[in-house]
This record gives sequence, C-alpha cells and structure tokens, in this order.
Amino acid sequence: MSLVSRLARPEILALKAYSHAAWEPSLQRMHANELPYRVAGDTSQAGLNRYPEPQPPPLVQGMAAFYGVDPAQLLVGRGSDEAIDLLLRVFCRAGQDNILVCPPTYSMYAVAAGIQGAGVVNVPLRPDSFELDVAAVLARVDASIKLVFVCSPNNPTGNAVPRSELLRLAQGLADRALLVVDEAYVEFTADASVATEVGLHPNLVVMRTLSKSHGLAGARCGALIASPELIALARKVIPPYAITEMTVEVVAPLLQAAGIAAMRARVATLLAERARLSAALARLPCVLRQWPSEGNFILADFSDPDAALQRVRAAGLIIRDMRQALLPQALRISVGTPEQNDILLQALK
Repeated sequence: MSLVSRLARPEILALKAYSHAAWEPSLQRMHANELPYRVAGDTSQAGLNRYPEPQPPPLVQGMAAFYGVDPAQLLVGRGSDEAIDLLLRVFCRAGQDNILVCPPTYSMYAVAAGIQGAGVVNVPLRPDSFELDVAAVLARVDASIKLVFVCSPNNPTGNAVPRSELLRLAQGLADRALLVVDEAYVEFTADASVATEVGLHPNLVVMRTLSKSHGLAGARCGALIASPELIALARKVIPPYAITEMTVEVVAPLLQAAGIAAMRARVATLLAERARLSAALARLPCVLRQWPSEGNFILADFSDPDAALQRVRAAGLIIRDMRQALLPQALRISVGTPEQNDILLQALK
C-alpha cells in the first residue's frame, strides 16, 4: 500500500465522488437544471447562468506550466486556504490524528485542524533566528501525525527555509507523514520552488497561490501540487464547481507569457521598495528590531506597539498586530506603494 493510501482516512478512500453534470460544450445544455437565461449585466463569455467546468483546463494547464509540474499533479482551489482544508479532511480523523506546525507561523493550519477535530503538535522555530529546526521536527513526529506544515517564506517572520533543508525534511519524513510546504510567498525570494520535486518525493505536497505576487487575492485561486494519487483523493472532497466562471475568464489569460512578465516586473518593483522601507525602518528609534524578510512584508518589534498602531491608523493606514507569546512586541507591515510607505514612515517618526 502506498504512503498516501496508508495515511488517508479509510472513508475517503472508499468514498464515491459526486458525479457532476457532463461537460460537453458542443451541445446545448438541458441537463444540469440551470436557468436558460442570462441575468442583466452578465458579460461573461460562458454565461453566469451556467455551472463552471470542474477543474477548468485553462487554469489547470496554465498553472501547471507556470509551476513546472504535470497537470495530473495539480488541483485548482480557492487559494491556499482551501488546499489546507482539503488536506485536513482527506487525512485527519477527528479525535485521532494530528498535524505538526512550527510557530510562529500561518495560523490557518491550526484553525483548519480545529475545525476538523484534529490535534496540533507545536515545534517552535528557533527563537533567536526563527529558523526551522529539522531535527526537532523529525523527533516529534509519531504515528498520529499525518501532516507537517512548513511555510516558506514563513508568515509572519518572513524568512525562507533553504530548499536543501526542505528536501532533507521530506526525506526524513518518508514513509511517516506528508510534508506540506506552503509557498504562498515564494515568488518574492531567490530560492527555487520545491514543487518540481513532488515526483521524486511521494510524501511532498506543495501549496501555491495567485493571491500574492500575481495580485489576485480577490480572485481566490491557488493550487495544491502533489502526487496524482493524492490529487485524485482531493478531487473527491473539493466541491464540484469550486472555481467561478469569472475567475477562469479573468485569471487564465494572466497565466500566459505577457501576464507572467508583468507579474515579475511588479515583484521586482516591490522588492526594491521592500529594501527601501526596511532601511528606513531601521533608522527609527521606535523600531527595536526587524527580521530579514523574503516575503512582501516586514516583521518588526516596536518599543510601544500600541502607540505605533495608533499613529499609523491616524495617518489613514492599517498594519497587522502580530503580538503573541513568541512575538510579544511584533507588528507586521505589508509593503505598499512608495506613497503609502512614505506616509507610514512619517507617521512613525
């Protein structure tokens, strides 16, 4: 039995997936109980009165080409959050199975586990540098842990896990658990994605999203990348019409060469602005420390976080309060336009 089959919930393995209406565009549709009339203002190509195609080929093929994987290794979903939810539902039984996370990190992993009734095992990042402690993670994994989540670059600390470390962790977890690498911010770092390694590591799962570098947070479009066997299980669980027709029609053209080139140009502009903002923050007396960031944000400790939040809000901006046990004085700043960043810096002086 394969690792995926061994780790998956037995009821998901046995589940017969919902049989959606056949997709045959050459025929006029009288089989899906749709209204035959368009609503006023509907400018879509296919018509919003029609169900979208499950796993739309323009998105699957476009995203697979961009990420360098086979289409059979990719499932399109509503951002990384849906991928997290699908993995929990496929692999974790309520009250029996656990996930492992490395705080401080993206809180949705633990939230999704709580919704599913799964437990959460915490292996904190190294407190001095927020680096991943691979040895500590491997030491904590037992038979109850099905999924190990690693965010790289990490939200909210901004540091990336070296590719070699991620692959070492995947190898160490082989035949034990799935390693889920959240690469929501990978386009902002020089490190290469590990998505192309899923064929070599059956226990490696990668999550990507168009929300960040592509500027499509409102489109809700991301990808789960894994072995075809795991993707087939996830397709059983995802709703049959998860991706809207408008998302398909807007996003698919942006995955072509011109759209990707424009995305990379915007990322280069943002990285330059991130460097400028970081240098300016370092000169402010109210900033005690900031962590090197490989995302589109900066995490910094403030001498008086409440005062900083109030001054920024008074200037018409909002930044994120990240204070918690491991980050008692931390605020997270998303890199904005040059004008927004200047207003922020002036407010903090």
